[in-house]
Amino acid sequence: MPQMIFVNIPVTDVARSRKFYEAIGYTVNEQFSDPTAACIVISEAIYLMILNHEKFASFATKPLGDPAKTTAMMIALSQDSRAAVDKITEAALKAGGSEPKLAQDMGFMYNRTFHDPDGNVFEPMWMDPAAVQG
Repeated sequence: MPQMIFVNIPVTDVARSRKFYEAIGYTVNEQFSDPTAACIVISEAIYLMILNHEKFASFATKPLGDPAKTTAMMIALSQDSRAAVDKITEAALKAGGSEPKLAQDMGFMYNRTFHDPDGNVFEPMWMDPAAVQG
């Protein structure tokens, strides 16, 4: 069985967050979802677990931070093209997200940043495969 990644993030409103992630193109795995959490399918191996604060706290060993005020992590999401980076970011903005800074274009790499409605940070990015090959 291939290794899978489940990224858990706290959200204030599971239903609102679920709509946000569906609006930017992801699906929900209902098997691992309920009113307190939703399993957002990013790929066959990567899942985003959006958990209400109470559920998140039940797993956490440290106090819950507020992603609207501090950055605890940034999730980079590789995309197939520059256009795909723009597409997911524009969908995020239309669905209630925000863009805290301008796009970064380094020629061989292009990325943008968006916050979900709770302030969690995502960075869709594209990198030229030829630039990665050593």
